Amino acid sequence: MSEYERWENRYAVPEYAFGKEPNYFLASCKALLPPSGRALAVADGEGRNGVWLAQQGLDVLSIDFSPSALRKAKALAAERQVPVAFQRADVHDWDYPEAAFDVVVEIFTQFSPPCDRERKWAGMRRALRPGGLLIIYGYTPKQLHYRTGGPKEIENLYTRAMLEEAFKDLTDMRIVEEEREIHEGTSHGGKSAVIGLTASKPYA
Repeated sequence: MSEYERWENRYAVPEYAFGKEPNYFLASCKALLPPSGRALAVADGEGRNGVWLAQQGLDVLSIDFSPSALRKAKALAAERQVPVAFQRADVHDWDYPEAAFDVVVEIFTQFSPPCDRERKWAGMRRALRPGGLLIIYGYTPKQLHYRTGGPKEIENLYTRAMLEEAFKDLTDMRIVEEEREIHEGTSHGGKSAVIGLTASKPYA
C-alpha cells in the first residue's frame, strides 16, 4: 500500500483521526505568532492546526495530499467559522513560493523518508519571509519504545542534532524535548517522546 493510500484510508472514516483541537505544542506557541500575516500549514491533514491558526487571525493556506482529509478540513473550518484556503498538494514536490509566509508550521508529518524530508524542509525555509516563524513538532526515536503513534521507521523520526543541522541558518532557535501524555483523536494516545522547534528566518 502506498503512503497516499494509507493516509486516504485513514482519513476516509467519519471521525477525525487526530481530533479537532490543535496540537498542544502549536497552541503553546501562540505568544510567538504575529497578530496578522500569512501562515502555511504543511501536511495539515484534517485541518485542526490550520483552522486554529486562522482562529488566531492569520491568513492560512493548508496543504495536504489526501482528498478525504481536505474534505474534513473544509468542514472543520466551516464549523469554526474561519476562512482557510485549502490546496491538494504533495508536500515534497509542491512549489514552495519564495518568502511568502510569516509562519510555516509542520506538525507530526513524519511519513517523509530522509531524501524527501530534505526537499520538504528546504521548501519550508524558502517559503518563510525574513523574520518569519518556523514551528516543527514530531516524535523522537524513543517513541519506538512507546508505540503510541507515529512512524515505525527510525530514519523518519526527529532528533535535536537533525533539527539543529537542518535549520542552522535560522535564528532564535529553541528546541524542547520531552516525554508526555498526548491524546489527539484516536491516533495519538499515551506516553510519547516528542520534540518541538521554533526558529526565525534572519533578515538579509
